[in-house]
Amino acid sequence: QVQLVESGGGLVQAGGSLRLSCAASGRTIRDYAMGWFRQAPGKERELVAAISRRGASTYYADSVKGRFTISRGNAKNTVFLQMNSVKPEETALYYCAAGPVLETSPGNYDYWGQGTQVTVSS
Repeated sequence: QVQLVESGGGLVQAGGSLRLSCAASGRTIRDYAMGWFRQAPGKERELVAAISRRGASTYYADSVKGRFTISRGNAKNTVFLQMNSVKPEETALYYCAAGPVLETSPGNYDYWGQGTQVTVSS
């Protein structure tokens, strides 16, 4: 089993940047595909970015391509989400998740963090 703890959220102005971190414990993240999801009030949870176990493959939602970057810090057992040029509509609770393979559906991820709030002001 793996435990995930997100950090790095906060209040940022539109056009600014944030770097989210997801620290894992219990097992190495090399055993899992990792994903960053977000959920705004009244909306479904959506996959923002994901990375395969070895990091060879990545996925980005169309809305964040070219602005967000997911990466692995395997030595630190951590996954990062660099968010640039953020927009007010990206205000949400951001979750880190671990699963067996890179998938877009939340149901395919077995382990979840508690989330970190990102608020983008206009």
